[in-house]
Amino acid sequence: MTGPHHIAVLGAGLMGHGIALVMARAGHRVTVTDPVADARAGLHLRIRDSLTLMGLEAEIDAVLSRVALADTVQGAVHDADVVFEAAPEKMALKQAIFAEVEAHAPETCILASNTSVMPITEIMAGLARRGRALGTHWWNPPHMIPLVEVIRTEWTAEHTMTTMTDLLAGAGKTPVRVEKDVPGFIGNRLQHALWREAISLVERGICDAESVDTVIKSCFGRRLSVLGPLENADLVGTDLTLDIHNTVLADLESRPGPSPYLEALVADGKLGMKTGQGFRSWTPEEADKVRAGVVTHLRRLEEILTD
Repeated sequence: MTGPHHIAVLGAGLMGHGIALVMARAGHRVTVTDPVADARAGLHLRIRDSLTLMGLEAEIDAVLSRVALADTVQGAVHDADVVFEAAPEKMALKQAIFAEVEAHAPETCILASNTSVMPITEIMAGLARRGRALGTHWWNPPHMIPLVEVIRTEWTAEHTMTTMTDLLAGAGKTPVRVEKDVPGFIGNRLQHALWREAISLVERGICDAESVDTVIKSCFGRRLSVLGPLENADLVGTDLTLDIHNTVLADLESRPGPSPYLEALVADGKLGMKTGQGFRSWTPEEADKVRAGVVTHLRRLEEILTD
């Protein structure tokens, strides 16, 4: 695929508007649809606000000029080169969307489902031309996090994988190929392994939640953006890494299911920032400060890493 393309995005919410923003910034023509009329109506404002938060006010007019709206899936995909589905994480919904997409999109169109953990193989199983379908896990916020995991199903053609990774790289993203469709792909498997041990430390009374977060933010979290875990293992030596594992791994949390401590929080309605109480207590002001801090940090980190 060479030159600007027509990209269809199905979903105008948090993920969909960010994907549309990225593709429009890269010069592609983008058409977005959403079954909720208010979501469609608010799309351009949401993109404008995101560009403003990123300090990219000068690009607003050019980006918005490349983003169109469609009332239906058919209207969005009928001449698309690539479709990114960004619907809620419900299997039956995603399968129904792709059945409709396949009925109206060109046969050469690449079909991508955006999901963080759902099996792409199951989502795409009902398609007639499954070789042009794959998964793309954009991380939140999609217009600020570089990584996109590109997930191969058992049917995905190599040309489909290569075309998608080239498209994403050309849009300034960092694509990583996931060659086997496993739950959580790469990033969420790593992230939730960390979360499992973090919750266990609190559950076992070893420390409180604030201490867990402080250790990560004030210690190894500071170097993770420039030194991955396997790079770190090679840096200190695989022999030392093995010695540490022989001492530590047997005591790490290894239960296969969710923590009872986490289950109790959810059962008690302690759902985190949105309810004011989760692992920690949150006022609305504290929650807003954290959210704003994430955006500021990502902006500054991007400036540092691209300097």
